[in-house]
Amino acid sequence: MALYIDADACPVKAEAERVATRHKVTMFVVSNGGLRPSQTPLVETVIVSEGADVADMWIAERCGEGDVVVTGDIPLAAKCIETGARVLRHNGERFTPENIGQQLAMRDLMADLRAANPLGAGGSGKGFTKADRSRFLDALEREIRAAAAQAARETR
Repeated sequence: MALYIDADACPVKAEAERVATRHKVTMFVVSNGGLRPSQTPLVETVIVSEGADVADMWIAERCGEGDVVVTGDIPLAAKCIETGARVLRHNGERFTPENIGQQLAMRDLMADLRAANPLGAGGSGKGFTKADRSRFLDALEREIRAAAAQAARETR
């Protein structure tokens, strides 16, 4: 079991590190640079080359059954779900096989609406709140425990 963090613009890296350390889970913090490496031995900072979706591809190629992935990127979430990984947004919402199709469709719809707006008007979304951070911590704790329980069942 491992924890993968899509670290570019991730507001919960420190929180994820605390949970991973408490459960003694290896954590991969993946980005294309600009991050200060952690001093925690269980945390590996992975710097990928510049380019669109390079960090996403790194995570998608390595995650699998029993792993947990934290990302806000819906196409990456879909790829990770296909491998059997558990996937969370930064605010604690789960991406699941049951909801990922709707999430992808909504993402595409919103992209089309933004492209059709000639004035570029529209909000940039709501901000990240303390409640989001708390919900994330609770959800990550649950997912790590569920992944560990799943691994224990499979080794029997």
